[in-house]
Amino acid sequence: MGSSTLLRAALAVLLQVAAHAASGSGQSTRYWDCCKPSCSWPGKASVNRPVFACDKINNHLSDFSAASECNKGSAFACADYGGSEASWCCGCYALTFTSGPVAGKTMVVQSTSTGADLGNNHFDLAMPGGGVGLFDGCSSQFGGIGGIGGAQYGGISSRTLCLSMASALQPGCNWRFDWFQNADNPSFTFTQVQCPAELVARKGCRRSEDSKFPVFSAPASGGGGNTVAPTSTTTAKAPASTGSICNIQKWEQCSGMGWAGCTNCAAGLTCKFINEYYSQCTPVG
Repeated sequence: MGSSTLLRAALAVLLQVAAHAASGSGQSTRYWDCCKPSCSWPGKASVNRPVFACDKINNHLSDFSAASECNKGSAFACADYGGSEASWCCGCYALTFTSGPVAGKTMVVQSTSTGADLGNNHFDLAMPGGGVGLFDGCSSQFGGIGGIGGAQYGGISSRTLCLSMASALQPGCNWRFDWFQNADNPSFTFTQVQCPAELVARKGCRRSEDSKFPVFSAPASGGGGNTVAPTSTTTAKAPASTGSICNIQKWEQCSGMGWAGCTNCAAGLTCKFINEYYSQCTPVG
């Protein structure tokens, strides 16, 4: 691609035919800049609606035309995240890592944004504490130096520093050091897949031709804790609580190694095991 346009948290690749599943090899980096995702703007692609953007306290915005905080507006990336945009906005991709401590592990990500500072087949994975990169909306949203701390590129250096972040960001930060094992920009192979319901529920967006792509099937355990399932680049936002009783909502985290939050799913939901680091509240039955 001549302009080096690429996506964040997903893929930069030209699709020859929109309904043909993209695949190949690529490289990854990490970031979390709190800016409104580029796929949150109307008219970017053939989708049911743009990716959700949020206000300063992580409520979904109904005005998809709201300007990004990084352009002096009021729209931010929602805390439960982590070719032309028309060809891949809201598309989902199964990444199987081929290097580093996560080699052999697979996860599914959804494309939500783009940037002009990366190359082809380059996925910039959104994970809280991964470094703000070129833009910083986090200082305004969360306060402090850089909003969430760490180096501009690369972010924080240890799991204990996740505790200094806003509670909504801590599960995603912990995920980086638990399941992702603090892997430093691992390489991978990728295949475009149908978006799992968990990702659509969090991001709000699905491509019109999504059903034409293959359904993702979680691989069986490969040993060493490699059992995985469809997931985002971040875990669910921290559950809300009322007094001493908490009720986790659909698709949000309820258990997992290192999880110190609520474990009680709301009525009609059950805590479903995904892997040793992550369980989520899903509908009963």
